[in-house]
Amino acid sequence: MSSKLKHISISILVCLLIGFIGAIVTQSGFDNWYLNIQRPTFNPPSWIFGPVWTVLYILMGIALGLVWNKGLHHAWVKTALYHFGFLLLLNTAWSIVFFGFKLPILSLLIIVSLLILVIFTIKWFKVVSPFAAYLLIPYLIWLAFITLLNYEIWRLN
Repeated sequence: MSSKLKHISISILVCLLIGFIGAIVTQSGFDNWYLNIQRPTFNPPSWIFGPVWTVLYILMGIALGLVWNKGLHHAWVKTALYHFGFLLLLNTAWSIVFFGFKLPILSLLIIVSLLILVIFTIKWFKVVSPFAAYLLIPYLIWLAFITLLNYEIWRLN
C-alpha cells in the first residue's frame, strides 16, 4: 500500500470514528428532544443527516490524508493538521452541547467558532494541497447551513 493511500485510509477511519462518536451523542438527544422542539420550515428531513455527514467525513478524511502525506517535517503541514484537529474537537463539542446538553445558544457560539476555524483550516490546507482545501468546501457550506438551522432553533425555542 502506498504512503498516500495509507494516510488517506487512516484519516478517513479517524474522521468516521469521530463522526460515529458524534452520532451516538446526537441520537441520544434526537428522539427525546430534537423531534419535540420547534424547528424552522427549511429543516431537512431527519434521514438526510446521516448520509450527508458520512460523505462529509469521508471528504474530510481524504483531505486530511492528502495533507498528512506531505510530511510532518513541514511547519505548514503541522499547522494545517493542528487546525484540523481542533476542528474535529469543536465539531464533536457542538454535537455534545446541542444534542447532549440541549443548549442551542451555547452550541450556536461553538458552531460560529467552528465556521471561523474551518475557514482558517481551508487556508492552511490550500498552502499544503489546494485539492485538499477544496475537499473541505462542502463541509463549510453544510456548516453554514447548520449554523442557520441552529440559530433558528434557538430563536424559535
